[in-house]
Amino acid sequence: MLRDEAITIGSFDFLESELLAEVYALALEEHGVEIERTFNLGPRELVQPALAAGLIEFVPEYSGTALQFMSLGEAEPRPDVDATHDALIDVLAGGSMAAMTPAPAQDANVFVVSRETADRYGLASLTDLRDAASNLTFGGPPECPVRPFCLLGLEEVYGVKFDRFIALDAGGPLTHQALRNGYVDVALLFTTDPELIGSDLVKLTDDLSLQPAENVTPIVRREVIAGWGPEFEQVVNDVSSRLTTSELRQLNARAAEGIEPSKVAQEWLTSWGYLP
Repeated sequence: MLRDEAITIGSFDFLESELLAEVYALALEEHGVEIERTFNLGPRELVQPALAAGLIEFVPEYSGTALQFMSLGEAEPRPDVDATHDALIDVLAGGSMAAMTPAPAQDANVFVVSRETADRYGLASLTDLRDAASNLTFGGPPECPVRPFCLLGLEEVYGVKFDRFIALDAGGPLTHQALRNGYVDVALLFTTDPELIGSDLVKLTDDLSLQPAENVTPIVRREVIAGWGPEFEQVVNDVSSRLTTSELRQLNARAAEGIEPSKVAQEWLTSWGYLP
């Protein structure tokens, strides 16, 4: 089968997505695959149509959110890793895209407050937010109000309605700054955020299981898999198998220090002997 001279790898518009895309890109380049990088494209509403149209050919995804989006809300992602991955395979069956083996690493949404806010309103879980939310300001990415695992889900599952929403970035420096300075009371971060370790932020327990399994899962166009053959799959699956949640958090921590994602990815691949 004829194949493209290069594989175009895309990423979403947040740092971890670029890191993951760079990890896969460097590993494939080490095996003689030419890679074109198209990073920081935007939210899923832009990235997935580009993948479906063949403008990009490979995206490191997150299983639960990918399943919900690609099924147009028809499939129900679950906390169970295997069930969510099987459902994603079923949704993509017969189409132009395929889900490859998921990594052990998961990165799900997490809603956080400062210790002061938690103590003032008695907040430990998302259920606790129901009565307090009308007095609180929420901060998150611009698409959060229409996302089923963000504000939309908080309202439908927990009955939570905030006084105000402030559009920020996707768990990045703007969100952290807004929390520190008190511009928002509650914010969306991600479970692999290194700043959650040992900080004064309180993660609110998802006691009604709003968040599904969110394993890092490469979504690849089928012609790429067919054209590049078993070696391509072996490289991608080998990289995925070594990506744990702890490893991903460490990658994010290095990038948070200001190190370029390409350098962070190169260091990690070299650390386990994948790159010279």
